[in-house]
Amino acid sequence: MFITTTIIAFLVAIGILIAVHEWGHYRMAVACGVKVLRFSIGFGKVVARFKPKKQRPGQDTEFVIGLFPLGGYVKMLDGREGEVPEGDRHLAFDTQPLGKRALIVAAGPVANLLLAVLLYAAVNWIGQLEPRAVLAAPVAGSVADKAGLHGGELVRAAALTGQEAQTVRSFESLRWLLIRGALDGQDVLLQLERAGGGTREVTLRLAALPSKDPTPELFDAIGVAPLVRPQIGELTPGGPAERAGLQPGDVVLKVGQTRITGVPQLIGLIRASVADGQPQASLWEIERGGRRLTLEVLPRMDGQHGRIDAGITNAPPDMVRVRYGPVEGLAAGALKVWDVSALSLRLLGRMVTGQLSVRNLSGPVAIADYAGKAAHMGPIAFIGFLAFISVSLGVFNLLPVPVLDGGQLVYFLWEAVTGKPVAGAWLERLQYVGLSLLLAIMTIALYNDIASRWP
Repeated sequence: MFITTTIIAFLVAIGILIAVHEWGHYRMAVACGVKVLRFSIGFGKVVARFKPKKQRPGQDTEFVIGLFPLGGYVKMLDGREGEVPEGDRHLAFDTQPLGKRALIVAAGPVANLLLAVLLYAAVNWIGQLEPRAVLAAPVAGSVADKAGLHGGELVRAAALTGQEAQTVRSFESLRWLLIRGALDGQDVLLQLERAGGGTREVTLRLAALPSKDPTPELFDAIGVAPLVRPQIGELTPGGPAERAGLQPGDVVLKVGQTRITGVPQLIGLIRASVADGQPQASLWEIERGGRRLTLEVLPRMDGQHGRIDAGITNAPPDMVRVRYGPVEGLAAGALKVWDVSALSLRLLGRMVTGQLSVRNLSGPVAIADYAGKAAHMGPIAFIGFLAFISVSLGVFNLLPVPVLDGGQLVYFLWEAVTGKPVAGAWLERLQYVGLSLLLAIMTIALYNDIASRWP
């Protein structure tokens, strides 16, 4: 069932993103008076075709779906690809002014970026549940540990070095800021509300991190995670936990005067609840069904340590619904697209210069996997996934690589500067280089997909 959902989600996602990209080229071509011969989603054998009876003046476009869905194209009337009737010369792409040709080529990636803005805005308008920015106890030796964080602090605002503080609505917005700080080598200032009351500021020295690769190990090194409190699991009949009145699902908030910020901490307190070889009772503050209760828990001795005979698991983190108004949500969507685009370009630049491993490249297998997981998580998660991939597709196509839209724009820049187009012989050589580079990228990405799933 999961595999079926993954395949369907992947095809839907790719179909939407390619259709929007090609629609950008198509719509701008029509607006610029260029005749479009074919609008194709997919390559290879045509499995479906449609030609509207009513078309715009000068147009006779056939809409098709190809057998292989990983791509698409808009075929326009062009004298470089075949003979053009004299009466249609003004409708050919190659006879258009340079500005119009550039607009047509750029319209595809721009359409993907605009789609991402709308998708992110839709997520903002609908709202979604995200973990509150309450911090767990930091990883020992991490940046957060060295900064003096203890766990239980609520992050109210945060700022990169030299920038204005931003309100932190949830842990996800904090996570994004920490990623940017780590990758850019900038420290992050946190404005905290302490669990016991009062406020303070701490600086996370992210510039000193030795590795900037966006991996799980990076967050371990930062040491910041959302607070996940311990939850009582299965009880041993007649054991100390059951005698104290604890029940499965109880969330442990405090033991004595100590606020609980994680499973390891609670287990450590239980094991240490002995004195002179005897177990020591303590008052536990728990949350059960939205109510807070206080219970006295007396462990039993297990060798030299205390034990309560109950499973202890992670409770779901405290959640907060993050929702924006109409204008604010659209502005936040545009800002998110800008941030993701800038981050993507920085990561690509570091891969090219060898500062970042090419193992971070993902291919169609990884995208399909993420699509399936997002679809299982619900429509909001899937919309967010679509937005991220749409940004990635737009940015990738704007790279100055021959055979991509960005490469075509570089050709037009050369034409604008020199007053003449790139010579045909050079075009052939550059296309070969571009295809080779694109094939190499796809091969590395596919290898990473396979290696990460079937070691």
